Amino acid sequence: MGGAAAELEGPDLAQGVDLDSLPEWEPFAGHADGEAVVLVRRRHEVTAIGGTCSHYGAPLSGGLVVADTIRCPWHHACFSLRTGEAIGAPALNPLPTWDVDIDGGRVKVTRRREAGPLDARGRHAGSGAPRTVAIVGAGAAGSAAAEQLRREGHDGRILLIDPDEAAPYDRPNLSKDYLAGTAEEAWIPLRPRGFYEEHGIERVVGSVASIDSVGRTLRTADGRAFSYEALLLATGARPIRLRVPGADLPHVHVLRTLRDCRGIIAAAQSAKNVVVIGASFIGMETAAALRSRGLEVTVVAPERIPFERTLGDALGTRIHDAHREHGVRFELGRTVAAIDRDEVVLDDGTRTPADLVIVGIGVRPDLTLAEAVGAGVEDGVLVNEHLETSVAGIFAAGDIARWPAPVPDGRIRIEHWMVAQRMGQAAARSILGQREPFTDVPFFWTAHFDLVVAFSGYAGAASPASVERGDDGGMSVRYARDRRQYARATIGRDLESLRFEAELEGRAAAGTRTTTVAS
Repeated sequence: MGGAAAELEGPDLAQGVDLDSLPEWEPFAGHADGEAVVLVRRRHEVTAIGGTCSHYGAPLSGGLVVADTIRCPWHHACFSLRTGEAIGAPALNPLPTWDVDIDGGRVKVTRRREAGPLDARGRHAGSGAPRTVAIVGAGAAGSAAAEQLRREGHDGRILLIDPDEAAPYDRPNLSKDYLAGTAEEAWIPLRPRGFYEEHGIERVVGSVASIDSVGRTLRTADGRAFSYEALLLATGARPIRLRVPGADLPHVHVLRTLRDCRGIIAAAQSAKNVVVIGASFIGMETAAALRSRGLEVTVVAPERIPFERTLGDALGTRIHDAHREHGVRFELGRTVAAIDRDEVVLDDGTRTPADLVIVGIGVRPDLTLAEAVGAGVEDGVLVNEHLETSVAGIFAAGDIARWPAPVPDGRIRIEHWMVAQRMGQAAARSILGQREPFTDVPFFWTAHFDLVVAFSGYAGAASPASVERGDDGGMSVRYARDRRQYARATIGRDLESLRFEAELEGRAAAGTRTTTVAS
């Protein structure tokens, strides 16, 4: 993945700064040998870590220090201040660290240290760990799990099985910068060519046709058989297809895979009028991306306001306004009756020109294999706090997993990239016998032109309780139920979003459920 490099700021830390100039528990920006560095003073200890997030290049000087970690302000990646290890997705690569010399009240960085992305850092999986782990699905959860197994010191066989030969790749970018034409395709693969071979992760391109959970073997559609001791189902979700006349015409597309995105980009080269069906996150991000390419874009959706149900009126209106300001047209309160070769027919008879149609009406979890092995399912695969299914030796993570969470209804399933990545990492630890419950706070971001919304917490558990707007264009929406706050969405308030996430983490660690909404 790629990203813009942060500009150097602050003093030359190789020359040193006064210890008294460092605020406690806050990032202090500087540089050394042409590289951004952040100092963090915690009581009598000072640590130095790379100042640029390895995910998309955000400056960590604007991040948040929590215990022994620093959090990225953009997408909440988490790094160890002591080792630089990327311990929380979406960042995959560690950051360099520097030795720090404190002498006579003067702080200097000295030796630079850097580790490989999957270094086990002295950890060992243990003698009871399964020797062969099979992972079905190479998306966010599956690829993160494979890498975490190696990070945790697992030295056995890892199979990463997926029919998409291009996987794993940065799926969020498909509906954002890559589709808009502002990100190179070189940014899209999560890892460079040869990475998985180098780390002993076997990529198996193919579909799994059957699983014998008793004999612990699986078979691919082309007849290959593989044995396993532990199995992770990370099969993700599939786009819901529109069922109207003309929905199978060649100019009608969905967006889920890199292949889908390439097809849309190719079609956009000769298209003029685009109709996006659905005001989902994918639909609205796609509308912004294609409008940025100069196409005429119309969004058709049954809602009164985009995201009215998921984010509420205030935030939905803000995003709606941003799209309209950039020339996106809307047919809201409408559905599609039919698709012709050069137009879309709405339920009220309106005909909208369209030589390219994108269907973004949601996804469904792919439960085929889970159901076949007899795992418990209920709009997802039911798992416990360790991400174990009801079938011995089989775990589930990502878009398909419905796990216990601190929400009123007790279980949730979330279809967001970072949640899937962190769940995959947690599943890897569970597979290796580390009995740590999955308690990560869900987070996602959505981008619409220059408007970026960050959402921390449990979507769907609550309704908007309060809205704060700033003169700088910033915005904060709190979501609550029964006076309990479950989530917060922000625009232009990165630290607030980070602090709220950290607060929810602390409550989860303490065994309490949520924050209380002030009167």
